[in-house]
Amino acid sequence: MKKIFILLLLVSTTVSAQKKLDKLLDKWNTRNVPYISVETLALPKTKAILLDAREEKEFNVSHLKGAIRVGYDDFKLKETLKKIPKDKNTKIVVYCSLGIRSETVAHKLIEEGYTNVYNLYGGIFEWKNANFKVVDTLGNETEKVHAFSKNWGKWLKKGKKVYE
Repeated sequence: MKKIFILLLLVSTTVSAQKKLDKLLDKWNTRNVPYISVETLALPKTKAILLDAREEKEFNVSHLKGAIRVGYDDFKLKETLKKIPKDKNTKIVVYCSLGIRSETVAHKLIEEGYTNVYNLYGGIFEWKNANFKVVDTLGNETEKVHAFSKNWGKWLKKGKKVYE
């Protein structure tokens, strides 16, 4: 009975956190880019070009393995197009800390004619919260994740928060 109670408590906590994240993303996003979940992206069969829409200092702390940093404040569409396949059906997943900045960048790719573009739901925070690995600039696994700010950092539940 105790195990069932603990399981129900964990499920209800997860559902509650998910609803809060849904509410946050609904507030900031237009949903003009489809989401992909961290679980789906982590599947071995999911092959995609990963674009990191965070700033350089965030990317340098950690990022998803194989990700290409395209930035947000310094995002340049022409430069990004040189870094990705010309095949506009290529699966591309854009992420940031939570999935807010990445929606803007992903939408620019859609406007450019790319048809298989996704926004990573919950961004690198949700990725790390689900215990998936991140790497530093040398490609080594790390627990560190740039938490952007104290306000946004509250969404990062696992890993070591870095603010500078």
